[in-house]
Amino acid sequence: MNIGLYFGTFNPIHIGHLAIANHLVEYSDLDEVWLVVTPRSPFKKKVTLLADNHRYQLVQIATEEYPKLKPSTIEFKLPKPNYTVNTLVHISEKHPEYNFSLIMGEDNLASFHKWKNYEVILENHAIYVYPRIIKGATLKTQFENHPKIYRVDAPIMEISSTFIRKAIANNKNVHALLPCNVWQYIDEMNFYKN
Repeated sequence: MNIGLYFGTFNPIHIGHLAIANHLVEYSDLDEVWLVVTPRSPFKKKVTLLADNHRYQLVQIATEEYPKLKPSTIEFKLPKPNYTVNTLVHISEKHPEYNFSLIMGEDNLASFHKWKNYEVILENHAIYVYPRIIKGATLKTQFENHPKIYRVDAPIMEISSTFIRKAIANNKNVHALLPCNVWQYIDEMNFYKN
C-alpha cells in the first residue's frame, strides 16, 4: 500500500489542505494520505499555535468524510527537535508493510537540499510535489528531472492558515475556507480570537 505523508502544523486545517490531499489520493498512485500533525517546537513559543491535541482534533474532524485521508500523531512521540528523515525511519520501521512517500509544495522543494539527510530521504522515498504560486517566475530546482520526484497537477490553493487566524482575530467570517465541522469546533472553543 502506498501512503503519502503530508506534514503540517494544520493551524488550522482548511479546505486547501483537504483539496490537495484528496487530489493526491484520487489522481496519483497513493492509496492513502496521512496528515501528519507537526508538534509544537519546545524552542518556539508561538502564541497563535494551538496545542498539539487541538490541532490533531481539527484534522480528525476535517477528515471524517474522507476515508482515504487519515490524521496522524506519529511525530508527537518522537524526540524533539525532530527531522523528517527521523520520522520516515521511525514510521517505516513501525509499518514495514507500507511504502511511504513525502508530499510537499514546490516552494519546499526549492529548499529541500538544506534538509537533514535529504539524500537518504530521496534514496528511500518518492516525493509528490504540488504546485504553488511563486512570485516572479516558475521555480527551477536541482531536482527538476529527478526520477523519484513526481509533480502532481493538483489545484493551486492560495489559502493560508495565517490568513484564517488573522481573519478570525479580526472577527471576519472565514466559514467558507474551513470544513463546516472544523469551523464549528474553532468557534465553540473560541480559538484564534484575541
